[in-house]
Amino acid sequence: MNKPLRIALTKGRLEKDTVGLLEKIGYDCTAIREKGRKLILPVPDGNLEVVLAKANDVITYVEHGVCDMGVVGKDTIQEMQGKFFELCDLGFGRCKFALATKKGSGFYGGYSVKTVATKYPNITRKHFEAKGMDVEIIKIEGSVELAPLLELADGIVDIVETGTTLKENGLEVIEDICPISARLIVNTVSMKMRQNEIESFVELVEKNLDK
Repeated sequence: MNKPLRIALTKGRLEKDTVGLLEKIGYDCTAIREKGRKLILPVPDGNLEVVLAKANDVITYVEHGVCDMGVVGKDTIQEMQGKFFELCDLGFGRCKFALATKKGSGFYGGYSVKTVATKYPNITRKHFEAKGMDVEIIKIEGSVELAPLLELADGIVDIVETGTTLKENGLEVIEDICPISARLIVNTVSMKMRQNEIESFVELVEKNLDK
């Protein structure tokens, strides 16, 4: 038997949703559910091995070929870019990128260069470049909502699910940028060398997605 196909999962909510999908397909994911501190886990009888990683690392592992496939949010894919195939939209982990500001701030008014705080500088730059707009981007690692409150930035670009955190901090979405959901990505060499196995796996995944 070939060595198992190795799939990297983004830890946290996407991991739970992906494990649910694998179980729906018929894989035994007991080892993942009872993982303790283990980070590489076998899926018995499925010729599959699961690696648990942070979102950015999922892309790095797939790109470098140490994992054949990965499940990661479209947000990370757009921010990091990279060389791999994006094979299917898994439909879970849905949210959106949005531009938010203090209520009634008039972000698009006036001629001054606006400052935008974000964890996603590449996505933010692309968005405003497409509008032909010059902005100053400040990268923030933690709660970006703080930046407009401290008057460090005129607005923020961030992932929005319900918008509750924004509302509680006196901010509002003034523009949706793009939708996000979990995607299945595949290493370019694995796609050539293990095409049949990967295509069979993708077929099972697509059959079991909640439409």
